[in-house]
Amino acid sequence: MPRKPEADQLNTAVAIAMPQLLPPEGYTRWSDLKRLVPLSHESVRKRELAGRFPKRVQLGSARCVAWKNQEILCWLADPSGYRAEGAAPSLAYVP
Repeated sequence: MPRKPEADQLNTAVAIAMPQLLPPEGYTRWSDLKRLVPLSHESVRKRELAGRFPKRVQLGSARCVAWKNQEILCWLADPSGYRAEGAAPSLAYVP
């Protein structure tokens, strides 16, 4: 199956962000993560729901969320092949 042009653009953008990698331990809030991830907040949310981006973790209050650095590094290594742990396989609609 040929790769989509969007996937190539995403991989190129992630490769550019690689020198600014995060430490493997800890958490990152959106304000810092948006500098590394070439996606909008809504695109990240949709990918999270689909299991294609690491799940956010609630830190205290409902409004305080962050992402595990280790999971973000795994996603940065292979954004098009990343699957969150425990994510159900996506089912294609077949008429």
